Amino acid sequence: MHANLTDSAQQEQKSGQLMRYTSLPDFVATGKAALAKGPVAVILVEDDIEVGTTLRHHQQAGFTTLITVMPAEFELPRDLESMVHRIDFVIRDQDDVLTAMNTLIKAAPPEIWMYYCYNAEYLFHPFCESRSVGEMLAFHTEERRGAMLTYVVDLYSDDLDSHPNAVSLDAAHLDRSGYYALARPDIANHGHPKERQLDFFGGLRWRYEEHVPPARRKIDRISIFRTKAGLQLREDHTFNDEEYNTYACPWHHNITCAVCSFRTAKALKKNPGSTFDIHTFKWHNSAPFEWHSRQLLDLGLMEPGQWF
Repeated sequence: MHANLTDSAQQEQKSGQLMRYTSLPDFVATGKAALAKGPVAVILVEDDIEVGTTLRHHQQAGFTTLITVMPAEFELPRDLESMVHRIDFVIRDQDDVLTAMNTLIKAAPPEIWMYYCYNAEYLFHPFCESRSVGEMLAFHTEERRGAMLTYVVDLYSDDLDSHPNAVSLDAAHLDRSGYYALARPDIANHGHPKERQLDFFGGLRWRYEEHVPPARRKIDRISIFRTKAGLQLREDHTFNDEEYNTYACPWHHNITCAVCSFRTAKALKKNPGSTFDIHTFKWHNSAPFEWHSRQLLDLGLMEPGQWF
């Protein structure tokens, strides 16, 4: 440490070092106290695109703790180093996602609200401009719910010449129609539909489905959940507790949220099998994204339930 650093700068650097962990086992051994109070947001970093804006968005949403799981060679913005618990870990595929999330779920005490997403994804909940995510989850707890359904709403730049990776916060667009749901069959029960569970489709995964494996076409994700003993995330973004995978309780509609995501657009432009077939993501049902919950509520892309 340089001798000419001020005391506050030394403390900031020390805090940044203390909040960085060399591996998942290192975090479990020395840092899991960060999971003691929720809500906790876990950001899974796949590349170096919009990492800072993703973290700041969720910090402003009201999450008590931010955890980022990211490759060691990536840099965090300096102002975030002392505010984010960073775990060095490479996310290459869905198996890595399951390893990271299930390790954190197991390390957390029971009944902690946890949320996860990837970089360049942004959570919106009903009335988020005036109500924090903590207030929403307090209400959801009173509703005796242990998880919350989120819809992954694809975002994309309107100009791929200017933004070849399809990411632009200023020029973000989304599909205003083309979303639908199908019954979710229960293989263990002769294919009968599961109670209060649906598979949701739409967005770029639907419009460019020839480039997306069938198992990756759904846009529903149980992104928000309460930890408990034995809980495990599964490969299809559902949990081993079937009640966690329901969109509502048996009595009435519950809150749902939207995860507004550049992830699919990025992948379609990065993948050699699709990038040359896509010159623009815009179509007649594209609309500028307003970065406001009212637009998502009006489009039916999230539900306030009984939370007025």
